[in-house]
Amino acid sequence: MALGRKGARRVVVDGTAYRWRLRRKPTYSQALCWSPCTYAVEHADAPGTTLVVTTNQPHLSNWLGGLGNPVLPSDVAHAIASALRQGWMPTHAGSPFHLDLSAGFSPLP
Repeated sequence: MALGRKGARRVVVDGTAYRWRLRRKPTYSQALCWSPCTYAVEHADAPGTTLVVTTNQPHLSNWLGGLGNPVLPSDVAHAIASALRQGWMPTHAGSPFHLDLSAGFSPLP
């Protein structure tokens, strides 16, 4: 599954360009802060495997307001570097590669 170019941001890690995208609207469980924010990353120039990153913070557009921090390009760059160390191959076809960084996330009741 490829990310659309509209709404995707560009980040460069070790000289390689990637595109990443965060859902504009949270899912129902993200809106209630039951599950953490996620975003997707892919190689900018070649089709391949998508990286799906689960963060340890709520989606900024949650319905409870005032919770969470924005996902910064530096956060995305760190996640990409970590996924590459764990075996993500962005230019090879395959199933999405999931990177779980949700340690420390506590869902609200």
